[in-house]
Order: sequence, then structure tokens, then C-alpha cells
Amino acid sequence: MARRALPTAVAGLLLGIALLVAATTASAAGAQPTGRIVVLSEPGAAGARAARAAAASAGMRAAGPVVPQIGLTTVRAPRGESPARAARRLATAPGIGAAEPERRMRLRDVPDDPGLHLPEPVAGAAVSPLPAGTPLQWPLLRSNFPAAWEITRGERALVGVVDTGVDASHPELAPKLAAVVDQRGSGHANVPPSSDEDGHGTHVASLACAAAGNAVGIAGAGRDCRLVVEKTDLSDASIAASIVDATDRGAHAINMSFGDDGSRPASAAIRRAIRYAYHRRVVLVAAAADEPVREQGDPANLLQPTGSGADIGAGIGLSVTAATYGGARASFAGFGSQISLAAYGTAGVGASSPLGVVGAFPSSPTRFEQGTVPCRCRTAIAGDSRYGYLAGTSMAAPQVAATAALVRALNPDLPVRAVVRLLKRTATRPAGSGWSADLGWGILDAGRAVAAAAAIDRRAPVSQVRAQPGTRSGVVALRWTSGDPAPAGVVASGVRSVELSLEPLDGDKRETRRIVLRASVRATNVGVTPGARYAVRSRALDRAGNRERLGRDAVVVRAPR
Repeated sequence: MARRALPTAVAGLLLGIALLVAATTASAAGAQPTGRIVVLSEPGAAGARAARAAAASAGMRAAGPVVPQIGLTTVRAPRGESPARAARRLATAPGIGAAEPERRMRLRDVPDDPGLHLPEPVAGAAVSPLPAGTPLQWPLLRSNFPAAWEITRGERALVGVVDTGVDASHPELAPKLAAVVDQRGSGHANVPPSSDEDGHGTHVASLACAAAGNAVGIAGAGRDCRLVVEKTDLSDASIAASIVDATDRGAHAINMSFGDDGSRPASAAIRRAIRYAYHRRVVLVAAAADEPVREQGDPANLLQPTGSGADIGAGIGLSVTAATYGGARASFAGFGSQISLAAYGTAGVGASSPLGVVGAFPSSPTRFEQGTVPCRCRTAIAGDSRYGYLAGTSMAAPQVAATAALVRALNPDLPVRAVVRLLKRTATRPAGSGWSADLGWGILDAGRAVAAAAAIDRRAPVSQVRAQPGTRSGVVALRWTSGDPAPAGVVASGVRSVELSLEPLDGDKRETRRIVLRASVRATNVGVTPGARYAVRSRALDRAGNRERLGRDAVVVRAPR
């Protein structure tokens, strides 16, 4: 495919743009309780009924999402009883697998320290980590996305984003929305899911799938990918419901740029939702902590558990920390054995402030621009002021999620663990080095990842045999065809050999004949018992080791006497 020119915005410069970093929504303390209880029963309608009945018998009432696919019901404790005590009481009821107080996570972005909100000098200035002439969307170029787009433009890729919603009217996002779903429960009718009063969700969604090639603003990492946006209030039940819904809507990858501090065990509901998505072949991506700590909190620590980072085959998803333009871990980002890999989430520190990456902003003022220390992170591209700069692991994760979706859509035969391993294996790191506590398996290289996926043939070959009596007594003439189909864009390895099976229908099946021939051979005559009948089948083997299943249907032939 011919190389295509990058969108105008990608070639723009950072000159003259002052950048600041976003603040967190909560303190560095653990996740806050919501006052509700998350109840888990057997998945299905019967389990949901049992949970509702048990809760009603205990004097509790429904108070949030119900997700029968994973047996989740949300209730509120009776007046005067603490959620913790009510949960312990409910957990002993028949049909209840677990009951626990619900908590609310916080978004992953840079801590709200005043020193991090000073204006950043322009690229090329002495105090800037960016050299003069650095393109506006340098993370896409340094992560080799243009090479990935030459293999696939992501037309079939679907990315789930569990976040604060999205400005559905934004020109970068309006044509990319497959669904926008409100998972906040009751009490939010005045703020629709198609709006984003926070700004975080719009920025994250645009980094994954902003409209590309339209000569407007920016390009998303997944180029032509589409979005399922799940608007969450970050409570356990809301997050679990979001993961399940995005999975059911066909997301190839789900981005989660939020988390807690890991000071308490992960929610059983979120654990179950993650398993639900994983077993349905969704690649789950979570932002690591936006603090220089070893404990990333969940959901990141569920995807890459403690001590497993250095094992390239371990983990059921990807925990992503933030890298700087210079290739180092960002000073504010998490590190340690729960890190899978890194992606660019900041240019680095200049004039004491992390220099963010550009993404879409809602047209209305965002959380980052309000409060006692408002940021100056909004900017304009070609006169359009619906853009802004944020720094954090929140910004790194959607680039990884978009890449995972590109890979899954390109090569749907790859299981989740194969995609996770592939993104780690193809990441950029110093020659000869492996995993490190700072960057995991390295910094995302989307071009290498997609190219590697295109070269992996996991689809079995096919064959079809025809049989007829031979011209001599006790001879069967066999003819066959074979082929090695592959998904569009994936290179087939080619058929290596074909195995022919002749099973006696009138005698001992243990005398079944099996003949293996090179793929270049298309016909053969086989000597058998004169007058006997045989069920003839074929099975092809390709050069990647994929073997066709020996089908039940067979061609029946009688050998001449």
C-alpha cells in the first residue's frame, strides 16, 4: 500500500503553545465508599431474582446497576446500618456468592500540585524537553503508528472507553461513535452520556479514535476505528456494567484510564466483569498509577498482577505506564512488577511542569479549567479551540488500547494472551534488554505490533477430497484440492501437506489407512481390499502448524473387485 500523507494537524508544531497538566479528581488516598453494596449471585436471570429476594428479605433496596450476565446486583443498606455490616449479613444468605461495600475509583491523571501547573515553554526553548520542530502529535510518530496504518486503517476495529463520557458533538468524535451508554444509574438525567462535563473522557477517546484524514485537528491512534463510550461514575458496579456492556457490543479492546491505590482487595464485581471480557476475547488495557509507586491499584493490578511483569507470557491484559519524549518513565508515573509496558503520556518536564499530549476537549469548560488553580491546558488547532493538553498514564493507555484493537480486528484468530504477548514483544527498548521496572517490556511500537500480527497465521487450512473406483481391482483413485485462507491483511503460511484417511465401512475400523502427501501432490491411487467400501476424508496442515479438523462428512467409495 502506498504511504499516505499524515493529516495536517500531525505535521503542526508545538511552537507558541503553552501547556499545562491536569489535576486529579481526588486525593492520593484510597477509593471512596459510595454507600451501596455490590452483590454477586449465579449469572443469569435466576441468580438475579435470588439476589433481589435475599436483599429484600434483609431490608435492602435496589440502588444501581444490575448485570445478570455476571450475576451483579447493586443495593443499598437499610437506614441506620453501615454498608459493611449489611454486606456481611447479606453474604450469608442462600444463593449469594459475595456481597461487599462499593467504592468509587479516581481517574488517572497527574496529581493536583500547584507546581505542576506553571506554563510550559515552547518546543525548542532551553527549558523544554522537546526539540524545535517537534510535530504536534509526536507520540503517534514516535510510536510508529503511520507504519501500522499502512497495514490496516482500523475500519473494523472497535475500542471501548470506560470514562467520564464524551462530547458527542465534537468533529473528531461525532463520526466515530458506535454507541454512547450511560452507566451511572439513576439521578443523572440532567447530564446525558453524550456530554462530558469533566473533559477526561473526551480527551482519552480522541487519543484512541479521533477522526483521521479529514484535514481537521488531530488523528487518533486507531485511525478509522470506532468507539463504544461507557459513561461511568467510577463506582464498582458502574465500572463492571461498563466492561460487560462494551464486551457485549463487540469491543476488541477496552480502555480503563482510572484506578485506586490498591490499599484494599479488588472488587469481586470488577474481577468477574474482567473475566467476562477476557473469556470473550477482549483485550483489557488499564492505566498505571499517576504516582511514582509500585502498587498500581486495580484494575491495572488485575491485568498484570504483582510479580508477573517480567514474565512476558503472564497477565490477562496490559497495565500501561507513561513514558517521556526522551524514552524514560515519566517522573509522576507508576513502576514496578505490575507494569506491562509504556506509551507516551508526556513530553517530560519543562519549567517544572509536565508537558502534556494534545487531544480533543469539549466545547464547554472542563474540570481542569475550573477550581482554585485552573490549568491553561486548552489550545486551538487551526482556529478551533476544542483541544487541550493533558499529561498522565491516562493518555498513554488509550494508545495501547487502540493498537490492541487494530491487532484484534486485523487478525481475529489471535487469542487475548497472544495479543498481550505480541505488544510486549514488539515494544521498543534498548538493544539486548528485557523487562524493566520503569517501562515494563518497553515503549509501544504500533507499527511493529501490527506488522507482527499480520505475519501470524493461526487459521487452519482447508481441503476437499474426491474419490472414485480405480481402473484396476482393489484400487481407489483419489483427487483433492487444498488451500490456506487467512483474514484480510494477514499473510497465509501456505499448505504444507494433506493427510488422507480411508476408513473401512465393512470391516475393522482399526485398519483405517492414513497417507500424508506433500501439498504439491494433487492425486494418487491407493491399493485397498477389492470390493470393500471406504469412507474417505482429507485433512490439511499448513506451514504454521495449523491443522484442519478431520470432518465427519466423508466421501464413500467401493473398490472394484
